[in-house]
Amino acid sequence: MSKRLPLSKKFSASLTEDAYDRLRALNETYHLSNNYLLTVLLENLDEIADEEKLAAVFERFIAEYGAPKGSMK
Repeated sequence: MSKRLPLSKKFSASLTEDAYDRLRALNETYHLSNNYLLTVLLENLDEIADEEKLAAVFERFIAEYGAPKGSMK
């Protein structure tokens, strides 16, 4: 019998259509809820993402859209 991972933090998130499509595709492959998929991705980000490429992606995003006012630091 499998055990359940307790998810203690809740938040509201909005996604682009492309991001939501990627999340749904992961759900089709792994049959996990969006909460578990995001947990696995974020908890293992250092293992699955190249640090320099990730930094470049965030820098491009910020250059195009800026950082929202009141964003966490």
